[in-house]
Amino acid sequence: MKYPESKQIKIEDNYFGTIVEDPYRWLEDDQSEETQTWVDAQNAVTQQYLAQIPFRSLIRDRVKKLMNYEKYSRPFKEGDYTYYYKNTGLQNQSVLYREKQDGVPELFLDPNTFSEDGTSALAGISFSKDGSRAAYKISIGGSDWANVITIDVETKAQIDQQLTDVKFSGIAWQGNEGFFYSTYDKPLAGSQLSGKTELHKLYYHLIGTPQSDDQLVFGGALNPRRYIGAGLTEDERYLVISAATSTSGNELYLKDLSKKDADIITVVNNFEQNHSVFYNQGSKLYINTDLNAPNGCVVTVDAASPAPENWQVLIPETQNVLTPSTGGGKLFANYIKDAASIVICYNPDGIKEAEIALPGLGTANGFDGKREEKELYYTFTSYVYPATVFKYTIETGISALYRKSNVDFDPSAYESTRVFYTSKDGTEVPMIITHQKGLPRDGKNPAIVYGYGGFNVSLTPSFSTSVIAFLEQGGIYAVPNLRGGGEYGEKWHHAGTKLQKQNVFDDFIAAATYLISEGYTSKSYLAAMGGSNGGLLVGATMAQRPDLFKVAFPAVGVMDMLRYHQFTAGAGWSFDYGTAGDSKEMFDYLFAYSPVHALKAGVSYPATLITTADHDDRVVPAHSFKFAARLQKLHAGEAPVLIRIEKNAGHGAGKPTDMAIQEIADKWAFLFYNMGLEYKPV
Repeated sequence: MKYPESKQIKIEDNYFGTIVEDPYRWLEDDQSEETQTWVDAQNAVTQQYLAQIPFRSLIRDRVKKLMNYEKYSRPFKEGDYTYYYKNTGLQNQSVLYREKQDGVPELFLDPNTFSEDGTSALAGISFSKDGSRAAYKISIGGSDWANVITIDVETKAQIDQQLTDVKFSGIAWQGNEGFFYSTYDKPLAGSQLSGKTELHKLYYHLIGTPQSDDQLVFGGALNPRRYIGAGLTEDERYLVISAATSTSGNELYLKDLSKKDADIITVVNNFEQNHSVFYNQGSKLYINTDLNAPNGCVVTVDAASPAPENWQVLIPETQNVLTPSTGGGKLFANYIKDAASIVICYNPDGIKEAEIALPGLGTANGFDGKREEKELYYTFTSYVYPATVFKYTIETGISALYRKSNVDFDPSAYESTRVFYTSKDGTEVPMIITHQKGLPRDGKNPAIVYGYGGFNVSLTPSFSTSVIAFLEQGGIYAVPNLRGGGEYGEKWHHAGTKLQKQNVFDDFIAAATYLISEGYTSKSYLAAMGGSNGGLLVGATMAQRPDLFKVAFPAVGVMDMLRYHQFTAGAGWSFDYGTAGDSKEMFDYLFAYSPVHALKAGVSYPATLITTADHDDRVVPAHSFKFAARLQKLHAGEAPVLIRIEKNAGHGAGKPTDMAIQEIADKWAFLFYNMGLEYKPV
């Protein structure tokens, strides 16, 4: 193929005596006219290639048909109303509805009206305790930067000026007069995609006053932290502040709002573990922590003396990772056991009352609500079980179907099997493999191995119509739970960080090798897929084992491991990655696997479709730009190596439905075409 020209300029960096060339650094200026010209040229080549795939439109039509069904969220109660999100099928953004006890639905907030092209999205909403006011965030073009609008719930009229440039923030109301939120100083360059976000700041905003008058509560130069979040206990007595310098571990602070001019006191002041206050009874705080409990436990402590030496264990650590929630005056322990959910109900004294009967091997989310509620809602899903909403009655402990999915899918024709395979160093790693029942293990099935492996993130089963469009073609979808994730607690997470990051790539390679050795597929029909940290995973493994995959899909990936920490939120990822300036040992390690730098001349790489977006201000598109330019320069094979750059989109959240459908269709068309397979109309 003839690729667009990617000019090279002489730029060199010296890392502990090693000279590293960076000829494509000019692509880091994503706002320059020269970069925009390069983007347009790359997109033109990519679209020209995709357009000649004869079944591309058939796939798009099928994905569109599969997605065209009503989707509902779990309901939640605020004031006199029950709220829920609904998408009629193909709406670009889901719509927020509400009902009173009469059960008559009323449209409350329609994000599809935020912009003409559907690229502005609702990024979160928070209600005051009495439910009379709400503040919601709007993200434009997929950016992490958001604006906040405050409304009167009854009239839906805006009651305050719009707050601007809010980032990585919740909204925590105090009464109905004001709320806490977090943000950074906006980069002076004016570009959403440039400038590091260093010092997070927690503000209090009083309704009716200018944003410039907002009170700094925590953070900034006095308390330099990269991430600061705040929440109030349900009774609004305590302000709880979480502060962190990276994406793992946090400090915890507390302020008693019932006392005038009370100081902010320290609960935990180190960054080694994770902690959150999720419930209280008067001055008794309930804390979820992995301090001295890598899989998590629940402790209680009096707010007057909240230091860890005073903590009392309420729900002890087990072999399974714990995430607690609360509703209806009960505690719910949601455990991950080999990547699937187990949920147990406790009373506030830590006495076990019941284990929730779930439909099968999958993921349960919910079991949260206000203290006085009699019913809670949760969603259950798996790779072959469409997201379904259940109602849980507190008094009886009985679950009942609340809303069933109407997707055009027969789960009885498919199966998900959990297996354990052995990684390079002997570690046993779980993987869930999904495919049609009765599929022969003849090595001729198209297969995708999807991974992440980082930031303590757990990949648990979930239903996806895009995956179904692949499975119904005889495809196999395999998801290994790699080290670096949170499936087995902090020990599992740490085993895939910094100087142990290679474990993640080894686990991924071993998963692919297992699928081949067990006859599920072969190298001619195997694809690697992952996004963000998972994009790094795909980039690194295809560089290390270019022979293992026929197709690769690195999406919005962290590809330049020597410079990632110099862009936007990148510095906060150093706990997982380390940085090139930490030490020569750390530099050598990063340099060896960094996807941009690990590519070699004269190597035949898999057919590759890199995906990114021009408004991604979390993993800036320069990562993918530089990787694509270098891959196209060095690749010696005939397989295409292309980049697809979405306009007016970000890291992934809030992407319009029609944009998502086209991207999925392009990926599946690229996969089947490069595997030499025909798409069979359904």
